[in-house]
Amino acid sequence: MTRPVTLFTGQWTDLPFEEVCELASSWGYDGLEIACGGDHFEVDRAIADPGYVRGRREILERNGLQVWAISNHLVGQAVCDHLIDERHRAILPGRLWDADPEKVRRNAAREMGDTARAARLLGVDTVVGFTGSPVWHTVAMFPPVTSARVDAGYREFADRWNPVLDVFEEVGVRFALEVHPSEIAYDYWTTHRTLEAIGHRPSFGLNWDPSHMVWQDLDPAGFILEFAERIYHVDCKDTRVRVGDGRRGRLSSHLPWGDPRRGWDFVSTGHGDVPWEDCFRALNAVGYDGPISIEWEDAGMDRRHGAAEAVSFIRRIAAIVPPAAAFDSVFGASTPSEA
Repeated sequence: MTRPVTLFTGQWTDLPFEEVCELASSWGYDGLEIACGGDHFEVDRAIADPGYVRGRREILERNGLQVWAISNHLVGQAVCDHLIDERHRAILPGRLWDADPEKVRRNAAREMGDTARAARLLGVDTVVGFTGSPVWHTVAMFPPVTSARVDAGYREFADRWNPVLDVFEEVGVRFALEVHPSEIAYDYWTTHRTLEAIGHRPSFGLNWDPSHMVWQDLDPAGFILEFAERIYHVDCKDTRVRVGDGRRGRLSSHLPWGDPRRGWDFVSTGHGDVPWEDCFRALNAVGYDGPISIEWEDAGMDRRHGAAEAVSFIRRIAAIVPPAAAFDSVFGASTPSEA
């Protein structure tokens, strides 16, 4: 089972797209998961100018790269967040911002529909991203949160995302939600509830990223097996958990990334606690044959070193492929009692 290894460009949008292509090619990547940020992929230009998409393709081809997915995490976050504030203004394209939070949500929803159209123009069938959440701010359950309030939040999510998914289905593109704290689905049970809320629409699936599961004590390999038919894309990012000293907690105390007082940190792929072999065996078991995208984040490592090292690590782990036949097939139909 040969799967392409790609680099997610979300952490590289400060560099020109062409430079990132040159770097990824030199490190041995097969392609990119292109972020809708910086000059990497601009949705409005893709919709308005056929020459823009053609130009992106030419840059990729010139560097021997392909693309299987684009991502628009930042805009997706604003579609149904309960609180729209300066944090969103900092991550959204200026043309989507408005002093009225509801207009921001509507602008973001429209842009996500256009992202599906732009993906189709680029020739890809998967958009990775976030959804935002009307209920994440209540996760501490105090002041007390009623079940009716949570139910209403999931209905609001469905009401805001179903029209977006209509566009995805119209153009034949799938949305892959990255299961992640601050999203409508952030763990095992909320993922089930999210899929139920949108009626298990086939246009809505999951981007599996184990880094967000490890620090929550979720089993990332088990997650793959549970949601096998919904794993539409894979991001490989690692997490290092260091709790248990009585001071460092899982909520990380509002400390910045890389602060040694934190209870956990994102680290370069292969340097943390993700059980990568178990996870790739699970991907093999469910027949996932899509791209394996490396999302590089590590506050304590140079990103060029980390991205170059990560592709070699993932290729080694991904080389574990299912056998053509069961290992005990050499014994024929014999049973232990016949041996």
